[in-house]
Amino acid sequence: MLWTVIRRHARPYLPHVGAVIVLQLATVLATLYLPSLNADIIDQGVATGDTAYIWRVGGLMLVVAMVQVVTAIAAVWFGARVSMGMGRDVRRSIYTRVDRFSTEELGRFGAPTLITRATNDVQQVQMLVLMTLNFMVMVPIMSIGGIVMAVQEDPGLSWLVWVAVPVLMVIVGLLVTKLMPLFQRMQDNIDSINSVMREQIMGIRVVRAFVREKHETARFTDANATLTDTSVRIGRLFVIMGPAITIVLHLATAAVLWFGGHRVDDGLVQVGALTAFMQYLLQILMAVMMGTFMFMMFPRAIISARRIGEVLETTPTLAEPEQPVALEGAGGGASVEFRDVTFSYPGADAPVLDGISFTAEAGRTTAIIGSTGSGKTSLVSLIPRLHDATSGQVLLDGVAVTDLSRATVSATVGLVPQRPYLFSGTVGHNLRFGDPMADETQLWRALDVAQATEFVEGRTTGEGEGLRTGLESSISQGGTNVSGGQRQRLCIARTLVARPRVFVFDDSFSALDVATDAAVRAGLDAHTQGATMIIVAQRIASITGADQILVLEQGRIVGRGTHEDLLETNQTYREIVDSQITVEEPA
Repeated sequence: MLWTVIRRHARPYLPHVGAVIVLQLATVLATLYLPSLNADIIDQGVATGDTAYIWRVGGLMLVVAMVQVVTAIAAVWFGARVSMGMGRDVRRSIYTRVDRFSTEELGRFGAPTLITRATNDVQQVQMLVLMTLNFMVMVPIMSIGGIVMAVQEDPGLSWLVWVAVPVLMVIVGLLVTKLMPLFQRMQDNIDSINSVMREQIMGIRVVRAFVREKHETARFTDANATLTDTSVRIGRLFVIMGPAITIVLHLATAAVLWFGGHRVDDGLVQVGALTAFMQYLLQILMAVMMGTFMFMMFPRAIISARRIGEVLETTPTLAEPEQPVALEGAGGGASVEFRDVTFSYPGADAPVLDGISFTAEAGRTTAIIGSTGSGKTSLVSLIPRLHDATSGQVLLDGVAVTDLSRATVSATVGLVPQRPYLFSGTVGHNLRFGDPMADETQLWRALDVAQATEFVEGRTTGEGEGLRTGLESSISQGGTNVSGGQRQRLCIARTLVARPRVFVFDDSFSALDVATDAAVRAGLDAHTQGATMIIVAQRIASITGADQILVLEQGRIVGRGTHEDLLETNQTYREIVDSQITVEEPA
């Protein structure tokens, strides 16, 4: 999976990778050449007292060292460009894929783990690519080249290389075997702590209202302690690695001095050659040590890449049609038809909607009412294709929504959700989600219809005290710096700016008082003439003027007709009316 993720996103950077390999090769060759020159200076310059030779070879060493520095810096620069660019592209791929997820996929993964995968997991892969390009390319070249040069200097001591290197590799293998499961556990622990933290931040009002601060603190403490324990266990293994490698290096150095000293005494090797051999051995071991650090990063990067791959390889259930159908007509309303629609949430024992059939005619208003849990929100979520029907068809102007592109569905259907959400920015920024090219006149007209002009202008002295700068008024993430009613009206205005052919209001007036509700509906009647209106409501007063009212009960339509018709013929509707006002008042 790691190789798949890297290969998929590395193609645009292959020239840079080639540059890194060439520059690293030049760096390693220069590094390997320096000990040989140093040996020549000792054996042929210092030993013989030839000052001119020392200056000449010393100057060459200086040039080689400069080449080494320049190529090393350039290699790091190209490597950073590749790794940072790949990290950006992987994050973009994750975001693009998640943006296409339906509610089913989002619920299956969960927001905390998706955030972790798009940040921490990508960072692990990104750092592995950076370290690989900066060190892993150099490790095999340095190791092979060092062995060749060491054997060339003194074949009699080459056995030390074949002893020291396997010892280091065994140490690495043991550590990697123990680290793999710990890194998997660590990423899961990061998911858990993100989940707890996000839940506590989102539900801080509930926590304080029920005085559950101690309980939530204990939950976070447990998650934090679990992550800390895993990190400490990983840290202990890393602590072992340092001394183990140091011991091997020091023992190798001592062995070279001991056995090499005897060979110098016997006249089998010169002092300069022995010094060069020791430097080559250290270079080999340092290369193996760098490879060790790389292998220490591999387990966590493999786990992270596997988690990233799970997101990238998840096929959204709401797939785009291969040949989208175009809707005819750009103006006026669009009819909405349900043909024997059944819908079940994944893993549910029973369908939430069963055998739903009705037509919301273009240019007319259809209202949907029912008790809590009757399936109203699930029903209207099928129109903008937030979900796909389990069976049956949902059609816009006679075309199944599954045959339309997402862009076409979004342009045709405007949804004001049951839970209004605003993005951080300004009022104008949020309203232009409906139409990025809308001018201020259009924005203010939508605010007028939604009864939001006064509090946006800051003229009210009640709930609108916080907004004083018109369309440039600041909105915090989620719209938490405005009241529920203000947030609802801004969401209604945002949909009005989009000018869709079908307006879907999913219990969008529940946060408004009766007077504001009536004013908004009156404005909508004038502003949305010709458009199709589908209104989900709890308040009878919001739907009495609808051309068609559907009564839902346990996922089935148990009544349809006008307000007056249902009062006479439908017991469920009368019970809903009686629970709010007497039958005679709305009649």
